[in-house]
Amino acid sequence: MEFRIGEALVGEGFEVAHVDLIIGTKDGPAGIAFANALANLSAGHTPLLAVLRPNLITKPPAVIIPKVTVKNMEQAELIFGPAQAAVAKAVADAVEEGIIPKEKADEYVVIASIFIHPNAANRHKIYYYNYGATKLAIRRAMQNFPDVDTVMYEKDRSFHPFVGRKLTKLWDPPYLQIAIDIPDLNEVLRVLEQIPESDHIIFEIGTPLVKKYGSEVILKLREVKPDAFYILDLKTLDVGNLEARMAADATANAVVISGLAPISTIVKGIREAEKTGILSYVDMMNVEDPLKRLEEIKKAGVLPN
Repeated sequence: MEFRIGEALVGEGFEVAHVDLIIGTKDGPAGIAFANALANLSAGHTPLLAVLRPNLITKPPAVIIPKVTVKNMEQAELIFGPAQAAVAKAVADAVEEGIIPKEKADEYVVIASIFIHPNAANRHKIYYYNYGATKLAIRRAMQNFPDVDTVMYEKDRSFHPFVGRKLTKLWDPPYLQIAIDIPDLNEVLRVLEQIPESDHIIFEIGTPLVKKYGSEVILKLREVKPDAFYILDLKTLDVGNLEARMAADATANAVVISGLAPISTIVKGIREAEKTGILSYVDMMNVEDPLKRLEEIKKAGVLPN
């Protein structure tokens, strides 16, 4: 094992503990990073060794790196007090409990990046939260958690608590697509408020609405339906890359390119959509031979989603 990575979030309020952690062998990348952390000091982010008491470091040795810039002695006391002690106790207990093999304790090093909010004040919470988060991060690292299957299962079901929303993807069909072509924003918002929340409803922002209010009308709609999947129907005919970028900048989940556009425009639009992480659609309305057109796009080396 060269090194493994663990992460854990424990607690609540200003004292919430978030630990990012690396554990690995001294003669590998983890050992190099450990030495660099101690040798290269940074103002406000001074690394410190985890100690169980003065003059007694842990085995394996652990270096603590504050994530948030320490600006005064009150903040420093929390790092060099309850946080330092908590990390040390967690490392020692991890060895005692067999999470870290005792026979490897002299071979490994631990790098723990910890979060102490500037408004954190309760030393008891800081200690217990960081103890729990550090030990959980070590356990996850040693168990190589999560596995790829867990990530693939959770990626479209989970949302980040500090973001308050998730990036909706089309992963569980069928879907009901609602076309919003009314060029009246107030009426559109009223309609959206009456539509029930569902992972199986997606919204097409119609061309008339886009022409009147611009692509960033989506930001207004997200005030009502923040997690919805929005398709921006630009029916792009030229400057495909620019309009795809505009759709992404407006937080669209997908952009529509006209099948009547030149192949170069369609290709640039699809490639820009791929770069920005959104889906691309080609509208074949009024295209004389859609299958032939699709084959031409394919020959150019791309395909719409």
